[in-house]
Amino acid sequence: MINPEEILQILPLIIIGTGILVSLVLEMYLPTGQAGSKQSEKVLPWFSIIMFLSAGIYSLLSIGDAKTAFNNMISVGGNTHIFYFIFSAGAALVSLLSIDYIKKYGINHGEYYILIQSSVLGMMLMAGAKDLLVIFLGLELMSVCFYVLAGLNRKKISANEASLKYFLLGAFATGFIVYGIALIYGSAQTTSLEIITSKFGDLTHNLLFIVGVLLFLVGFSFKIAAFPFHMWVPDVYQGSPTTIAGLFSTGGKAAAFSSIIIVLLAIFTNSEQNVFAPYLSVVATLSMLFGSIVAIAQEDIKRMLAYSSIAHAGYLTIGLAAGNQDGVAGIIFYLAAYTFMNLGAFGIIAMIEGEEESNLTISSYAGLSSRKPLLAALLALFMFSLAGIPPFAGFFGKYYIFIAAIKSDLTWLAIVGVFSSAISVYFYLRIVVLMYFKESSTELTLFETKTGLLAVMLASLIVILLGIFPGSILQLITSFI
Repeated sequence: MINPEEILQILPLIIIGTGILVSLVLEMYLPTGQAGSKQSEKVLPWFSIIMFLSAGIYSLLSIGDAKTAFNNMISVGGNTHIFYFIFSAGAALVSLLSIDYIKKYGINHGEYYILIQSSVLGMMLMAGAKDLLVIFLGLELMSVCFYVLAGLNRKKISANEASLKYFLLGAFATGFIVYGIALIYGSAQTTSLEIITSKFGDLTHNLLFIVGVLLFLVGFSFKIAAFPFHMWVPDVYQGSPTTIAGLFSTGGKAAAFSSIIIVLLAIFTNSEQNVFAPYLSVVATLSMLFGSIVAIAQEDIKRMLAYSSIAHAGYLTIGLAAGNQDGVAGIIFYLAAYTFMNLGAFGIIAMIEGEEESNLTISSYAGLSSRKPLLAALLALFMFSLAGIPPFAGFFGKYYIFIAAIKSDLTWLAIVGVFSSAISVYFYLRIVVLMYFKESSTELTLFETKTGLLAVMLASLIVILLGIFPGSILQLITSFI
């Protein structure tokens, strides 16, 4: 029998799930306007934004009630609801940015918003899972939506290539995850993460379990875009719609990290030794250095952000290698900051991007401060934060993760992280220098969008607040670990 209390506990999931069904009905039955455009094209973006904000606000309001529901299959409250807020708020910003952007490319289809809603539901299932099968269910729901969204602009060859490449490599990565889950189940005799966590110490003596978890981590290394499983990232980010590339780099990455944290929870609660630290340390080191060095050579701004995304995956993996509570808290804070500063950056790129993918080279940002001072100031703020310059949110995210590494005697890994951050300052500040100290030799026609500007300003506000109150937010996160 369904417990009404449990229904209330999983209300964010129900809000999104019900919203998807309502959106499908609206798309099917709303009449076509006089100009030939469907009414749903105007209704769905605002309906999606209201739905995401409702789920996000409720998640924050019910954050203190941490428990499990539905026979320990789903966790509610606590850090699960912090992830729910990150996904919902991020998706609301993407929807706001998309209102005018998708009209520019003629991809103003109703299924665009329904796919975003469905992908967020998948992310929420991943973050709230207390069973390996729920993680897999959420992962597939999110991934299938992402494959379609990447190639939504069907007339563009690069979008078709991005979609196909993402699908093939994503399916390949899913194979690792499924095989890993099978081995974990074979050795642990259960898919319940609560039972696996309680027996984690004994299970780490079983070679089958170790191999299973390593395969699981390899599969998710694809999803978080970590080296050497990053090969899909630059082409997919470049070929996808800019607003969707922002969603891939933030929501998708946060959902994947939430699943890894859940599976390795016994390590992070300081009860078991981190036997996976060597693998995670190597992945973190290679991701940071590769992403930062290759980003320097990029002339396309979306490819530059794609390689920087690989470097950020490396910084976040340091928190996993640290294997302590500070590491988890640092990862969650970093993901919150990264989501809004990266979405803000992609939002400004989407506004500056012209038709036929013009204005996407880094050189096209020269002299932006004299033509659009507000956009230049906001982009500078996001670049400073992504570079990890104090007192912005990005600095505190890296600081907490590096401190966690030092506490776990991985000082060398923190030093590599600082070195990689120093390299990244060059390609982030290069854009700021171009905007403020160079004059443009070509005419730049900007696509005016009030909704896009509102989304970017909201993202900048959250980044500033995270930079002003990092201690309070970290304390809140730590209280639920």
